[in-house]
Amino acid sequence: MPVFAEYLEGSEAARSPEVPAHLYEEDADPGDNWAYGPDGSRMWGRFGAAGLLALDRNRGVLLQHRAAWSHFGGTWGIPGGALNRGEDAHTAAMREAFEEAAVPPDALDPLFSRVVDLGFWRYTTLVAETTRTIEARITDEESAGLAWVAPSELERLKLHPGFGSSWPVLRTQLGPRPLLVVDVANVMGAKPDGWWRDRAGAAARLIRDLARVATTGVDAALFDMDAAVVWPRVVFVVEGQAVTDAVLTESRHPRVSVVAASGAGDDRILEAVSEAASAAPELPILLASSDRELRARAAEFGANAIGGAAALQLAPDDE
Repeated sequence: MPVFAEYLEGSEAARSPEVPAHLYEEDADPGDNWAYGPDGSRMWGRFGAAGLLALDRNRGVLLQHRAAWSHFGGTWGIPGGALNRGEDAHTAAMREAFEEAAVPPDALDPLFSRVVDLGFWRYTTLVAETTRTIEARITDEESAGLAWVAPSELERLKLHPGFGSSWPVLRTQLGPRPLLVVDVANVMGAKPDGWWRDRAGAAARLIRDLARVATTGVDAALFDMDAAVVWPRVVFVVEGQAVTDAVLTESRHPRVSVVAASGAGDDRILEAVSEAASAAPELPILLASSDRELRARAAEFGANAIGGAAALQLAPDDE
C-alpha cells in the first residue's frame, strides 16, 4: 500500500455493491445520464464530465476511493462527475469536488486543465493548487475513502482506468506554475491607439487588460503543454516614461507582478526569464514581444515567444 499523508474512511454504504435507494428517488439533472457513442459504447455524463485534481504542495493530491456500487467501484480517482445542463467543465469540476469531498472553491487556484475528447463525450480534468490547508470530508456515499497521496506513490494504487491513462501526462505538468513575461513597451506598440502621447496610461491599460489572463487562463499550447488551458504567473516589465507608481500597482492579482527596468528593458526581461529557468529548468515560459533579437536570446533559456499582436489577443473580450 502507498503511504497516505491523510486518509478518511467512508461509510458502510460506500463499501456495499448495492446502489443507495435514495439515489433512485432524487430528482436528477438531465446531465446525470449516459452518453452513447456510435459504436454503442457509453460514458457517464450526457453533456460530458469533469473532475478536480487538487494539489497540495506539502500533502500531495487528493484522491477518492470510489464506492463499490459506482462505475469502476473500488478504484481510485478524483472527485468528479457529470456536467449539469448549461454548466462549463471547470465549474462542474469544482462543484463536484465540493459536493463529494467538501473542497471549497475559494481555496483553489487553477493551474491547468486537460481534456480527453471522444467526439461524442468529453472529460475535463481541472488541476488546481490549494491556497490554504483543506480539510476534506466525505459528504456522501460516493466515496469509500479520501486520501492525500504523494505523486510518487500514486501508481501503487488501483487507479480508475480513465484517470490511470491520464495520470502520466498530468504528473509531468505538476511542477512550478508556467510563466508569461510581457515586454510592455513592445506589446503596447502593436496597438495604434495613441500610446505615444501617454506611455504611462497606455501601459496601465495594457496591464489591466492582459492581467485578466491570470483569471481566465490562456491556451496551454502556447507553452508546449499537453493541456487545454493554463493559468500562468504573469510578469510585466515596464521601462522609461511608463514607470510610474500607478503603473507599478495596476494589478492586485497575487500571480501578477509589474517590475521596472532600471536600465534597458530587454536586460530586465532576460533577467526575469533566466532567473525562472535557472530555478526550474523544465518550467514552461512564454515571452510576449515582437523583438526578434530579444526572442532569440530568450529562446536560449527555453522560452517560447509570441508577437505583440498575438499577445493583445490573449486578453479576454469585455463582457
